Amino acid sequence: MIRFFSTWGWRAGNHRQRRDWLLQCANNKGKEIESLNIIFMRDEELLEMNQRHLNHDDYTDIITFDLRARIPQDPIHGELYISVDRVKENARSNGHMLAEELDRVMVHGLLHLLGFKDKKEKDKADMRSAEDACLAVRAWKQQK
Repeated sequence: MIRFFSTWGWRAGNHRQRRDWLLQCANNKGKEIESLNIIFMRDEELLEMNQRHLNHDDYTDIITFDLRARIPQDPIHGELYISVDRVKENARSNGHMLAEELDRVMVHGLLHLLGFKDKKEKDKADMRSAEDACLAVRAWKQQK
């Protein structure tokens, strides 16, 4: 089950389409999603979480928490905390529409739950390739 929440009532468009798409992305990688909560926040809220839980003192667009009992083979059980402010800024900087950037950030978090890393250059390239593959299977197209 994938559920969407917001700390201030913001909606990310058609949740059903995004839910089905994220389920498809996980299935394409051979995984099931048992529980995935996607929580949209403001910059300051996510900064506070970043400081409290990860000891990082910088803004970020997403924090991913894997809530499985340390068994990677288990179905996905996790939470994605997304700063809508950062996503908007990144969309402007990258020349993307907000919805396109939001989809990339959501699938980025899902890919972390699927075991993808992004600290090393090769890992970043693998992550970007997997993001692009997931974005390509969306049933809808984002217009610029």
